Amino acid sequence: MPKEIDFHFKSPNDSPGYLLGQLTMLWQRKLKKVLDPLDLTQTQFVLLAALGWLSKKNKAVTQVDIANQSNADRMMVSKVLRTLEDKKFITRQEHETDTRAKTIQLTTGGELVLQQAIIAVENADLDFFATLGTNLSSFNKNMVQLIDKNSD
Repeated sequence: MPKEIDFHFKSPNDSPGYLLGQLTMLWQRKLKKVLDPLDLTQTQFVLLAALGWLSKKNKAVTQVDIANQSNADRMMVSKVLRTLEDKKFITRQEHETDTRAKTIQLTTGGELVLQQAIIAVENADLDFFATLGTNLSSFNKNMVQLIDKNSD
């Protein structure tokens, strides 16, 4: 007869990790619905948005800057940026002072699709998190606290 498995939590709904995983999957599914018509994945959107934010303050945005801003793996960022370049959403050019780096810029088409994606994602977020009402600010603060505490 198999041994009874011993769980710390009495039920899945008592496990914050389980709940976060379930919530993440539902949120990603919602974002996929709004990003698919724009020919973007969630990861592509995140990197385009990071580039958009960084470009507001700096003309010479690098792949490393984008990886750091998005908290993403540098090799994965490189691969996704190549895909975005193939889609004509970004350009990559030699950096003026660092021969090892490339500067990344949004194309006109990239700016257009990013603006459409931002509107779609922000509306999806507002809809998805609407049930939190006035607790949304506290929820966001808790997420920032968890990110800060667990970032390497």
